[in-house]
Amino acid sequence: MIVPAMSAKERYFEIDVARGIAIVMMILFHTLFDLNFFGIAPVEISTGFWRYFAYATASLFLLIVGISLTISRARAEPHLTDRDSIRKFLLRGAGIFCCGLLVTVATWWYLREGFIIFGILHLIGVSVMIAPLFFRFRQWNAVIGLIVIVAGWSISTVSGPIWLLPLGLHPPSFWSVDYTPLLPWFGLVLIGIAAGNLLYPGGKRRFSMPALRPAAIAALTFLGRHSLVIYLVHQPVILSVLFLITGKPIL
Repeated sequence: MIVPAMSAKERYFEIDVARGIAIVMMILFHTLFDLNFFGIAPVEISTGFWRYFAYATASLFLLIVGISLTISRARAEPHLTDRDSIRKFLLRGAGIFCCGLLVTVATWWYLREGFIIFGILHLIGVSVMIAPLFFRFRQWNAVIGLIVIVAGWSISTVSGPIWLLPLGLHPPSFWSVDYTPLLPWFGLVLIGIAAGNLLYPGGKRRFSMPALRPAAIAALTFLGRHSLVIYLVHQPVILSVLFLITGKPIL
């Protein structure tokens, strides 16, 4: 049985499921990171499989961001002027960026060294705010995205002043438990925008999906629909569970 293409107003379960999968991957990686960071178990997360697993997790999140932005913009077009649409994305991105600032404050208070200055929430917030500049390029965003990724790789070994941190340049002494600069990571958002234009033109799914029982995807769908809240609370939950299991203060 095949689920037909949905109307422009409906929510696409496959996007929620994909985002839910990314949430599960994130929680798994952060659990392993905490086990290593706090000396509970020696898990090698800086190289090898788990390092690439972390890259895959962030990449999946950002591709979904781009696809979702395309759908959101297409659905807003008939109802909002260009100015109102830009304002919508500016406000939405600013809200996500402010959530990133909460993470900055929390990690500074908890860690001091290595606290998050420009992590994935900061990146997503800025990406949402500047996305209207790129919507016009539609599928060409895939090419622009690849250029952004290559540019990010090219400057990855170049140092710079701390105020260029969002762009991928920073002093040699800088380190953070989560650093996701615009170069190269915004490139994946742009590729997602291109994919959204291809797969969901006008905000409508152009392909059919196999029918899935709601109960089979309920958990992933729930995670996908509440991803921001889960991101904000998952680390305190992980640390609390580790403390209950080990009895070791997580400081």
